[in-house]
Amino acid sequence: MSATDPTPGPCPCGRTDRRDKPIGYALCCGRYLDDFENTPAPDAESLMRSRYSAFVLARADYLLATWHASKRPASVEFEPGVKWLGLDIRSRSVLDADHAEVEFIARQRSATGVAFRLHERSRFVREDERWYYVDGDLHQPPPA
Repeated sequence: MSATDPTPGPCPCGRTDRRDKPIGYALCCGRYLDDFENTPAPDAESLMRSRYSAFVLARADYLLATWHASKRPASVEFEPGVKWLGLDIRSRSVLDADHAEVEFIARQRSATGVAFRLHERSRFVREDERWYYVDGDLHQPPPA
């Protein structure tokens, strides 16, 4: 990795290789975030992981570019002091050549120390050989 790499070390998404060793940012999500025009995520899971990394790195440009135009917000705001703690991919479903779903749990801690788990089943669509996040259904924990 070069000295100018903005994220040396393991990729924020937590992807590992076949030997269960963490994959570096530049070889994992970095190639999609840092070269969006020429290197689209090849599948819905890779897009999901790269979007998680974009949240960790506060990359609103990438999040907006990979959000489907039909659901894209005008802007993305980041809560100051949030620490992202990890991503767990629960399932991935290829519905057809251009539609897929990824269920995940993303964990974070607020600036005040409150822990939060985002559990979502996300929908993705492929248009012009590029995957986009459309929307998702949040899973709420059962009442205590």
